[in-house]
Amino acid sequence: MSTIEPGCARQLVELAAVEGCAVSAVQATREHLLPSYGAVGGRRVPGRQDLYVVETVLEKPTPTEAELRLHVPGQRAGHYLCFFGMHILTPAVLPVLADLLADPPVGRSASLSDALARLAARERVLAFEAPARRYDLGDPYGLLTAQLALALSGPDREVVLSRLLELLAGRDLDLARRAG
Repeated sequence: MSTIEPGCARQLVELAAVEGCAVSAVQATREHLLPSYGAVGGRRVPGRQDLYVVETVLEKPTPTEAELRLHVPGQRAGHYLCFFGMHILTPAVLPVLADLLADPPVGRSASLSDALARLAARERVLAFEAPARRYDLGDPYGLLTAQLALALSGPDREVVLSRLLELLAGRDLDLARRAG
C-alpha cells in the first residue's frame, strides 16, 4: 500500500510508458523471507536509486541461491529485491506464458517469476523499488491485515477505529461472560 502520491500503481504505469518495457514493483526483503517471494538480481539504472535492470529472476529462492545469483549492488547484506504483486507487462509475455504452460519446469508448476526470467532474457525488464508497504495475502491473516491497513489510511479512519474498538470491547465482554 502506497502512502505517497502518485501511488505505486501509477508510478509503475508511468515508468513502463516512459521506458517502453515491463516493470515490476519490488521491495528489499530479508533473506529468511525469500521462500515466500519471487526475487530479482540486476544492476541499478544510472542516476536512479530506485530502479534496476533485471538480469536474473528466481521463484522462492533459498538464501544460498539468492546469495549466489541475485546480487544487486547497493543492497544491504542479507537483503534481496522481491516482488510484491504489481507488474506492468508487455505483450511479449503472452507467448512466454504459453510456452511455460505447455512445458512447465520439471517438478513444479510454472510461475510468473519463470515468465519474467524468460522475458528478461529477451527484452529489457525493470524492477522499481517501491516506497510502499507489502502485504502477503498468502499469510493466514494477510488479506485481513491489508484490508485494515487500507481502511485505516482512508477518509473513514475514525469510523473504522470506532468499529474495531466496538468489536474488541464486545469480544472482551464475551470472554468475561464465559469466564464468569
